[in-house]
Amino acid sequence: MSSTLSDSGNGGDWAGDRDALADILAFHLEAGVDVALGEEPVDRFAESQAARAAPPAAPDSPRRTAPEGAAPGDAAPAPRRAPMPAPAIAAPASPPPPDVAALEAREAAASAPDLDALRALLERFEGCPLKHTATRLVFADGTPSARLMLVGEAPGRDEDIEGKPFVGRSGKLLDRMLAAIGIDRTSAYIANVVPWRPPGNRTPTPQETAICLPFIRRQIELANPDLLVCLGGPAAQTLLGLRDGITKGRGRWVEYDTGSRTIPALATFHPAYLLRTPLGKRMAWRDMLAIEDRLAQKPSGGGGD
Repeated sequence: MSSTLSDSGNGGDWAGDRDALADILAFHLEAGVDVALGEEPVDRFAESQAARAAPPAAPDSPRRTAPEGAAPGDAAPAPRRAPMPAPAIAAPASPPPPDVAALEAREAAASAPDLDALRALLERFEGCPLKHTATRLVFADGTPSARLMLVGEAPGRDEDIEGKPFVGRSGKLLDRMLAAIGIDRTSAYIANVVPWRPPGNRTPTPQETAICLPFIRRQIELANPDLLVCLGGPAAQTLLGLRDGITKGRGRWVEYDTGSRTIPALATFHPAYLLRTPLGKRMAWRDMLAIEDRLAQKPSGGGGD
């Protein structure tokens, strides 16, 4: 690539290729590809199968000498070594079945008296398999007493590293969207439906979402915001029951029942979608203006009170 670019002698072409390469790298980071191990792909499964199929190498036999007075050709038998016991390997604890884990999650979430206790419960909770593949819990960011709460689907690579939601490229765009209506992270409370990063940034399975759902519902109830905004279709489907798709369902205010009160809720595009589809920013801007208008109205008694 470098020789081709240098031969062209066109600085504009280099700038365009550089931007294209930056977009490709950003795409792979969003998809969870964050480590380059070599120039060519390696099939590790084939390597392990070949190793298992290969016959074991015969160990070198120790040289045996014949005892004194023995006939030529006779050799003393090699002493037998007692077989070494196989090391005991503790099997990793497997999470309970999804239905059992969901029941345990409901009971645990209901017992949390405040957000600190809820976070501590999630740190100890072993029912979701995503906990064992993620780096750390991504619980929340911002101010719990804020009037506005935003909920996404699940953490990504950068969130998994820092332990905070929306800190990567999507988070930077979200910050700019909020700043456009005079809000920063200290004026909002931000969380995800699933608090652990799925491997490779894949979509959480329905079972994983069902297990985590009681915790985010309890988190919303304890935060007690005046407005709830679901970022992206999956979060809106899970929390608001959206069935029309995010493009049709966004921008419509609905009522969300926290268990103790109902609050206005709105679905809008996820910032990651807007990075891939800039044309959606116009509709997202309308949603942000609707949020600004609602926040300008008299508080309804929420905001963590």
